[in-house]
Amino acid sequence: MSDLKSLFEPRGVAVIGASHNTRKIGYRVVDNIVKGGYKGGIFPVNPKAGRIAGVDASRSINEVIGEVDVAVIAVPAVHVLDAVKNCARKHVEHLVIITSGFSEIGNNEEEREIVNFARDHGMRVLGPNIFGLYSGRVSLNATFGPSDITKGSVSIVTQSGAIGIAMIGKTAYEGIGLSSVISVGNKADLDEADLVEHLMHDDDTRAILMYLEGVREGERMVSVLEQAARTKPVVAIKSGRSARGAAAAASHTGSLAGSDEVFDGIMKQCGVMRAETIEEALDWCAFLSRAPEPKNDNTVIITNGGGVGVLAADASEKYGVHLYDDASVLHDAFGANVPDFGSTKNPVDLTGAATAKDYDSSLSTALNDPRIGAVICLGCETAVFDAKQFTDVVKKKYADFARTKPVVFSLVGGAAIEQGITTLRQNGVPAFSDVNDAVSCMGVLFGHRRFMRQPVKDPERVPLDVQIIGSVIASVKGDGRNFMLANEARQVMEAAGIALPESLVAKNFGAAVEAARGIGYPVVMKIVSRDIIHKSDAGGIALNIENDDEVVDAFESISRNCKEHVPNAHIDGIEIAKQVPKGIETIVGARRDPSFGPIVMFGLGGVYVEIMKDVAFRAYPLSRAETMSMMGETRSYPLLLGARGDERKDIETVTDVILRLGTIVKECPEIADIEINPLVVYDQGEGAKAIDVRILLSQNESKG
Repeated sequence: MSDLKSLFEPRGVAVIGASHNTRKIGYRVVDNIVKGGYKGGIFPVNPKAGRIAGVDASRSINEVIGEVDVAVIAVPAVHVLDAVKNCARKHVEHLVIITSGFSEIGNNEEEREIVNFARDHGMRVLGPNIFGLYSGRVSLNATFGPSDITKGSVSIVTQSGAIGIAMIGKTAYEGIGLSSVISVGNKADLDEADLVEHLMHDDDTRAILMYLEGVREGERMVSVLEQAARTKPVVAIKSGRSARGAAAAASHTGSLAGSDEVFDGIMKQCGVMRAETIEEALDWCAFLSRAPEPKNDNTVIITNGGGVGVLAADASEKYGVHLYDDASVLHDAFGANVPDFGSTKNPVDLTGAATAKDYDSSLSTALNDPRIGAVICLGCETAVFDAKQFTDVVKKKYADFARTKPVVFSLVGGAAIEQGITTLRQNGVPAFSDVNDAVSCMGVLFGHRRFMRQPVKDPERVPLDVQIIGSVIASVKGDGRNFMLANEARQVMEAAGIALPESLVAKNFGAAVEAARGIGYPVVMKIVSRDIIHKSDAGGIALNIENDDEVVDAFESISRNCKEHVPNAHIDGIEIAKQVPKGIETIVGARRDPSFGPIVMFGLGGVYVEIMKDVAFRAYPLSRAETMSMMGETRSYPLLLGARGDERKDIETVTDVILRLGTIVKECPEIADIEINPLVVYDQGEGAKAIDVRILLSQNESKG
């Protein structure tokens, strides 16, 4: 674990590049530190000395009298390395480099030189290309963002400076308290994993928000996030969902955005809650940082409108909020507050005649009933609904709820209602104009609760004959290829203990007929060529071959099709394989992701896999239980459970195959990608067969 205590609790802070010009970044940083109330040493550094923001400046950091743990560097890029060298002589521990002009514009060499020098001299680098750092623990606002930061218990780690500054402003307006804000920029040294690792142990932080554009050293990040999410809620926003967005993110940050589907699956694996928007992420973090632990899952909706109650019920199902459905208990609890034409069923409908007094009484009932774990309170503007009175009731009741039971509010109406929502939010009350926003906050609270209660399972360890696989890899590389032929892929599968249909490779008609007779009809025939990876696209597959004549016809047809599709293709022969009985066609795979390292995949298989895209991902290594969870995320998973009266399929074997593929990629770094499509799955106890296997080597490891 990186020791970042002195970054967040420095004895003294120097600002190198402090400016007398009030519009310069170097001035704003010093001014923010002073206005923020930081009690440690404040040391502006400017060649002209003088006073900056009311503080005496030094001509160089070496003239500073006092301990300096953090140096904020805001000089032009060409002078940054010299500033870093001066900091080393002063024994500075942390460099916060605001200056841009490095890897984000392709200047990687100078950035690496700065980091290498810093690390060689015991210094850590935050940045470059950042807006700075805020630490609520010591009231240190070493940023050029807003000076008004509300102290609280949400920590923000952001790769985007502009978005980070915007979030500071938004949190101040909405009364969301921050324990720290850290801009990581180019992540030349310190990255999100380092910072989250520190924040998970920070008592002032109750929720962590990350804004990401790309991921580096993803394997370490997975390890850190899995630990962090078991100590406190972690929320992530990641840009780059679309192909255009991903390209923009890579250009902006100089890092790989990676596959959004992979990122999404791995965040679920780690217990990280992924938000769609900045507002959603901030709402979640504010709620999670304040809400008490629910004593049970039973949630009650209290409303004065049937329609908005139904919307909340729909949202509860979407976000995994359990609605309490014991009709007799609900009637006994709320009957006195509900008129005859209302309903005590959940949602509890107080009707449009409800007054602030009715809400006060109903909320008190829900608060004091131990059978109710959480409350969603809704209000629609009506002729008898006084927004001012309702706002006063909500403020009072929320104070009662705050340390006892989680509650969210959603109000729908005109200007008076919207003004009431603003007032409530600025007082820390989770109030929303949209029902979905309110319910989603309750959903992430319960989602985190469920994750925390899941037992920690050790990753599955699968035996593997690495020596055999290594010899196959060496043979492929020796042939100048970066992918394996059918017989080579078979050797790898056999070394990993994965079952395939019996098969032989034939180079002519006679050998093909002899192979088919030996294997037994019906058979399948597939082209074997180093130049043809997608066999079906080239007409290189024939199914349901029943006799010798059909073998000869198929051999000729496959050869002709492939020559027409890829005229210069080198054909090594045609594989004759036993045609297996029908089952559920799945796709399983493993590959070395550029961001996260070894990952595994499961989904609906067959020729339309790229169209259906019904797949899920996880980082490897992982437990058998997490593998099952990944499979359960796909729309096709019910087919394996036994749909429309079918028998349950051999899910255990599929799980085993996925883990074995992950082990291959983990233990054999020269293998970049393995895909089995389809893996045909049979009834429980009858196993599964890998029908078509594709294995690719890393391009930079191959001669080809």
